Amino acid sequence: MEWIRPRLKFGNKPEEVKLRKRKSHLYSNKNKSPLDNGLLRVQIVVFSVVFRLINCFLVRTSFVPDEYWQSLEVSHRMVFNYGYLTWEWKAGIRGYSYPLLFAVIYKILHFINYDSVQLLIWVPRIFQALLAAFADVKFFFLIRTLDSSEVATWTFFCHLCSWFSWYCCTRTLTNSMETTLTCLALFYFPLPGSKTHNSKKYLTLVALAVVVRPTALIVWLPLLIYHFWKEDAKLRLITREVVPIGAATVVISTLIDCIFYGKWTMVQFNFLKFNIFHGVADFYGSHPWHWYFTQGFAVVIGPHLPLFLHGCTLACKRYKVLLVAVVWTLLVYSFLPHKEFRFIYPVLPFCMIFCGISLARLKAWRRAAAFMLVISNLAGALYTGLVHQRGTLDVMTHLQTLCDVHGFSSPPDILFLMPCHSTPFYNFVHCPLQMRFLECPPDLGEDGYVHEADRFYDDPLHWLRTSFPYKSSQPTHLVMFDVLEKEISVFLQTHHFVRTAEIFHTHFPEGRVGRSIFIYERN
Repeated sequence: MEWIRPRLKFGNKPEEVKLRKRKSHLYSNKNKSPLDNGLLRVQIVVFSVVFRLINCFLVRTSFVPDEYWQSLEVSHRMVFNYGYLTWEWKAGIRGYSYPLLFAVIYKILHFINYDSVQLLIWVPRIFQALLAAFADVKFFFLIRTLDSSEVATWTFFCHLCSWFSWYCCTRTLTNSMETTLTCLALFYFPLPGSKTHNSKKYLTLVALAVVVRPTALIVWLPLLIYHFWKEDAKLRLITREVVPIGAATVVISTLIDCIFYGKWTMVQFNFLKFNIFHGVADFYGSHPWHWYFTQGFAVVIGPHLPLFLHGCTLACKRYKVLLVAVVWTLLVYSFLPHKEFRFIYPVLPFCMIFCGISLARLKAWRRAAAFMLVISNLAGALYTGLVHQRGTLDVMTHLQTLCDVHGFSSPPDILFLMPCHSTPFYNFVHCPLQMRFLECPPDLGEDGYVHEADRFYDDPLHWLRTSFPYKSSQPTHLVMFDVLEKEISVFLQTHHFVRTAEIFHTHFPEGRVGRSIFIYERN
């Protein structure tokens, strides 16, 4: 037992000293008393929950429309029988399993008569934050079983510092749930040196991730192949775990979709047919093949990038399966024309392991690196969470007050003259106001097809005059970005529309999106 406390004697080789230090770290983790381990677990759980709840309430901006239109808006319609379903739900390429989760929450709130608009907005977010906290705890204790407590601490530190995780993890996005389930599944995955391996649990979590978002299979494919290659009882793994879990998941998710669609619907097949074979995803924009390698990945990992690259040089062999998963995911998504930052979010926890190893090894520069990491990530997290693109949420809070206002000569009729799906919808007002927006379903094969939003922006004044030739048909409220005001000023003056509110949106206006949002009311 003399090697537990290595003493530097004359003649000791540096390699032997390093080996002894490494063994002492691992041995000290094993010799922790149950009381110490229990106290540590409580501390990590409490800290993670508090941290993610603060995270949740400090994210008050919009990211992408799917955060509302593919989850909360659908859930609102499922429970309260009004809400808008986008073309994806009419084409059957979205599954009801994820919105059903929030529909249950909405139904409980409605049952106990607490379905206020604020609770409908925040309770799903809080639920997502608690799931993220649970995944954080599992992630910490996974690294603690794989490596020293020092590496686990610094990996956990890097994970919590990530500005992109802060920005995304508490949102009601399928990508956020996919990342949370991936993090939980990794805890039970047979990584080299793992003592928490449980094939049934990790395969179940992976199956759930694929149900929530079919593209989760891209991230997990190299990991599944690695497990199959390493597994001795391959036939047992396939027949007793993979096939039963996969079949049960497909049957249950398909049953849920058939019930809510009211007909036989295979969502996973429809998703592939529309997005891959018909190329519908290209309709929402395309990027060059190298975008993830030259821009996307650097933005998502942020200031952690130097630590990640350094960590790869230190632990490439030990965690090569995770590194392969990261590179594989970037490569596969690079072949798809439509690219977004959130698509590669699920591999971010993998990257944090390499960042933690890097920080643990820096020694002399560790404090400076940690300080810079906190400052740079904190600035990005607070700005994107509290300032950038917040107007589209604030405007819905303003419009929600129309639900309780009486005395209008006619009921409020709101028209959003903005790029389609710029704002949330009924789940943010929770009353059946008359609301319309410029629709933009993709071209599904119609010759000469131009969607409504493009027709409007080609000639806004002409579109308004032809769409509302009579005063009786005109909306009572118009919502628009400031960049549109000048183009339709004649229509506004002619029909006595008066600006009643100006709401800040972003410091970086681009194209059809302006710096501020204006609300006009017909006088």
